[in-house]
Amino acid sequence: MSNKRPIDGYVDPNIPNPNGDGDAPIIIYGYTPTLALAILALVLFALLLLFHTFRLYTTRLYAFSILLIFTTLCEIVGYVFRLRSSPPPVGNPYGVINFVVQYFFIVTAPVFLSAAIYTTLTSFIAALSGHNNTTGAKRLSPFGLSKRTILGIFITADVIATIVQVAGAALIGVSQSNRKSPVTANNILLAGLAFQVFAFLVFLILLFIFIRNTGKVMLSTDTAEGGRGTVMRMYTLALVVSSLLVYLRTCFRLAETSQGVGGYASSHEAFFGALEFAPIVVAIGLLGWWHPGRLVGRNGLLSAGGVY
Repeated sequence: MSNKRPIDGYVDPNIPNPNGDGDAPIIIYGYTPTLALAILALVLFALLLLFHTFRLYTTRLYAFSILLIFTTLCEIVGYVFRLRSSPPPVGNPYGVINFVVQYFFIVTAPVFLSAAIYTTLTSFIAALSGHNNTTGAKRLSPFGLSKRTILGIFITADVIATIVQVAGAALIGVSQSNRKSPVTANNILLAGLAFQVFAFLVFLILLFIFIRNTGKVMLSTDTAEGGRGTVMRMYTLALVVSSLLVYLRTCFRLAETSQGVGGYASSHEAFFGALEFAPIVVAIGLLGWWHPGRLVGRNGLLSAGGVY
């Protein structure tokens, strides 16, 4: 007697399963990914890649720009494989490898985006407190944390969370392909997302503490002369909005996964488009338009010789 479960999941009645070696008995996404969303994503992320490459050239803010370039490259690769999951003749929505690869890159991309946000916060702290001014940096930095400590804590947290998520997603693909229960794999994925949501919430708290600490600085020091305080607040606002968009995306992923494989959120692509794709596009766009390199880059308003 077979140990395999009966088919339990979404099967598109209009798309026959090719039943190849790399095909699952169901469409793991919970729906058939649309060609339109994949193409739109590829076009927008390609434009953002060019935009941030241009910003790298003009600002020389290497760490931040390279992280955003990696973000867009990962998104492009992810959506190429999502394109390969669209209906025939373009793709095959039943392919397990397409699902796993697109998930890996689309989940990994925000890690680079988050790292860019972390580096922006630490650069703003250093620039506003005066380069190599340890006392000023401790006064502005949340709880006096050093740049290295902030980056080390949150980048490490993101890497751990992403590894757990990708492992969970891969195990879901294997379970579905073998007609086994994906509950354990989904719980692994859920744990990674819960940890990431918690870690980013802590970062947001630190970000708002930084804003509180810098309020008087931007109003009462030379930074505010010539309208520079207003400019700084605009760039800080862009950083805050981008951070909240990343957090919104992560919370959506947590809510989606908490419903289990085949839940309502995970079986409707509209949620993916509105709460995964759109927030990341807007966040990357905001950080391109209000690029921190225009403040702390080689010729930035707050730059002291392009240290960053």
